[in-house]
Amino acid sequence: MQKYFSKLYDYFSHALFYFSIGLYRVLPGNFHRVILLDVDLKFTDDISKLYDRFKLFTDDNIIGIGREMQPVYRTLFTQYRNDHNGTRVGDPPPHGLPGFNSGVLLLDLDRMRDSKLYNSQLAEESLARLTGEFTFDGYLGDQDFYTLLGMKYPQLFHRLPCGWNRQLCRSKRRTGEEHIFDQYHRCDEEVKIYHGNCNARFP
Repeated sequence: MQKYFSKLYDYFSHALFYFSIGLYRVLPGNFHRVILLDVDLKFTDDISKLYDRFKLFTDDNIIGIGREMQPVYRTLFTQYRNDHNGTRVGDPPPHGLPGFNSGVLLLDLDRMRDSKLYNSQLAEESLARLTGEFTFDGYLGDQDFYTLLGMKYPQLFHRLPCGWNRQLCRSKRRTGEEHIFDQYHRCDEEVKIYHGNCNARFP
């Protein structure tokens, strides 16, 4: 898994950044649902309301996750975007597919255990085929995997509103391209969780 979604000796090459993908294989069967959170979060509302999002999963959803709020995947999918004119892959919301951010994850472990589709995508040949299809060379660990999987099989994911993972990092904001960045970074919803990624300060 690491060889597809990290660089040698990179921060995200550590196994810690992949354990969410196979956590259902490690935890006992009496663990049914899990919320995984990055440590750089600040809650402004009751976490039980986040757990209630499980009730909104459709029959096909196995994971709840929010969108990436920087143009990270606009860059990582550059080759695919060049080869597929008009694709929504890597485009900003509301109509684009900006990719996912794994700072807040809702995992339905029972569904992950039972999903033949999900489990089939963990095989070496499936990973090679998926990354090859999207000409993808990532470095962000599990969120790269979820992003690719979401491009191919969107039905597996319940998309959390941006207020449940309001990312504050602005490291991808480039001079002269502020209008592009703002399309990804904008969140007009009430913030339930601030995500201080890349050491961003909380409001």
